[in-house]
Amino acid sequence: MKTKIAVMVSGGGTNLQALLDAQKSGILTAGEIVLVIASNAKAYAITRAEKAGVPAVVCSRKELGSQEAFEAAISQALADHGVELIVLAGFMSILSENFTSQWPRRILNVHPSLIPSFCGQRFYGMKVHEAALEYGVKVTGATVHFVNEVPDGGEILLQKAVDILPGDTPEVLQKRVMEQAEWILLPQATQMVSEEIGKGKVQ
Repeated sequence: MKTKIAVMVSGGGTNLQALLDAQKSGILTAGEIVLVIASNAKAYAITRAEKAGVPAVVCSRKELGSQEAFEAAISQALADHGVELIVLAGFMSILSENFTSQWPRRILNVHPSLIPSFCGQRFYGMKVHEAALEYGVKVTGATVHFVNEVPDGGEILLQKAVDILPGDTPEVLQKRVMEQAEWILLPQATQMVSEEIGKGKVQ
C-alpha cells in the first residue's frame, strides 16, 4: 500500500509540480499524492492539481476567521482522504503546535536555505534569498526538515548546497535554488518518509 500524501500550497505550486513529476517518473513510488490543500483560492497550484487529476480543497485562514477553524478545516480534509503524510510545498501559513503535535514526523517542509541560516519566523519566500545576498554568503541551498512547533525548527532530513554567483538577484537565486536543490530534495525526502511509514517505522 502506498502512503497517502497531502501537499499543502499557497502559490504557484512549483514544488507540487516537482512531486507530481517525481510520481510520474518513478522517483516517488512509496507514496501517492491524494490531496492538495491550498491556503489561497487563486493559487495556480490548484490548476496543477486539477491537471494531474488530484482533488484540491481551499482552506483560507482569512475566510475561516480563526486559526482553530482553519486547522479544523485542514484536519477534516486530511481525514476525508485518509492522509498519512503532509508535505508543505510553499505553504505560507504557520501551523500551531496544537496541529503539528498531532502529526509527529509526518509533516515535511522545504526551506530555501541551509538551516540554521536564514530561517525562522521572519524568513519565508523571497525574503530568504534577499537576506542571503545582503549578508554576502557565497553558498546557500535548500533544506527538507520535519515540522514541529518551532518555525523551521524540526529535524533536518536532507540538505543541498547551491552556489551564489556574482550579479545574482533574489529572483535569479530563487530559481537556481529551486532547480538545483528544492525540486530534487523534496521528492527524495517524500519517498524516504513514505517508505518508512509504509514499513511501519514512523508511529
